Amino acid sequence: MPEPHFSTLDDDLPRTLRRARDERDAREREANGQRFPSSLKAAMAAASDPAASTRDHSARTSPRDGVTVTRIDVPLKSLVAFFMKAVFAALPALVVLMIVLWSIGEVLQRYFPWLLKMRILIQFPG
Repeated sequence: MPEPHFSTLDDDLPRTLRRARDERDAREREANGQRFPSSLKAAMAAASDPAASTRDHSARTSPRDGVTVTRIDVPLKSLVAFFMKAVFAALPALVVLMIVLWSIGEVLQRYFPWLLKMRILIQFPG
C-alpha cells in the first residue's frame, strides 16, 4: 500500500506555527516600514486603477502567498436578502425530493402490499 502524500506547503503547517510565522512576517514588515505586504499594496493599487490590472500581471499573488481575512463587512440587509434567496432557491429541490420519495413509497406499496399494513400498525398502535 503506498504511503499517503503530505504536502510540504506552508498552508499545511499547524495553526500555531502559521500564527508564529505570520507574527514574524508582520514584525519584519514593521521593521522595514511597510504597513501592508507588497502583494496587498499591489492588489489595492489594482483595485483603484482598473486599467492597471489589465496591464500589470506581475502584481498577482502566487499560490504560496498567504492571505488572512480578519473581517468581512456585509450589511445586514444584504446578508438577509442573500439567505432568503437561498431558501427560496431550495424550495423546488425540496418539492422534487418529496415527489421522488413519494413515488418510491408508492412503488414499494404496489410490490410489497404488507408494508401498508405495517405502516398502519405503526401509526395506530394497540
